[in-house]
Amino acid sequence: MEKEIGKLLIEKKLTIACAESCTGGLLTSKLTDVAGSSAYVEGAVVSYSNEIKNKILHVKEETLKNFGAVSEQTAREMAVNVRQLMNTNIGVSITGIAGPGGGTAEKPVGTVYIGVSGSNGEKIQLFQFSGTRTEIKEKSAESALKMIKDYLTIKN
Repeated sequence: MEKEIGKLLIEKKLTIACAESCTGGLLTSKLTDVAGSSAYVEGAVVSYSNEIKNKILHVKEETLKNFGAVSEQTAREMAVNVRQLMNTNIGVSITGIAGPGGGTAEKPVGTVYIGVSGSNGEKIQLFQFSGTRTEIKEKSAESALKMIKDYLTIKN
């Protein structure tokens, strides 16, 4: 899927940037596994802490306080803001709880929000994954790839 996305980005003359939390850069790694990806991948921010989400990605303190780092609102701000920060056509965000700890009754392990931001607006999706930490990270990155592909084929 990474190659298909790369082909679409090149054809459409679009660039992309990622803001990743629970995946630790896995999505960006997948995108850059494709030869020639420097033509469309501008960069990424791995923002594990709320401080980095706020200071680098400009996620509002109020958003983090009121909704938490793992929320639709945070995913939206991460996607929009990384797009602006890197001056790209598309911004993608992933924020979630990969486990095995850190989950709550309201947001159990495997809760992941993925956002895609572009000129046609934002799409934010909630996922509930199961499995090990590594499996949740992999499922998150793969789901983000699918969302990017869908965004490129449906919205642009």
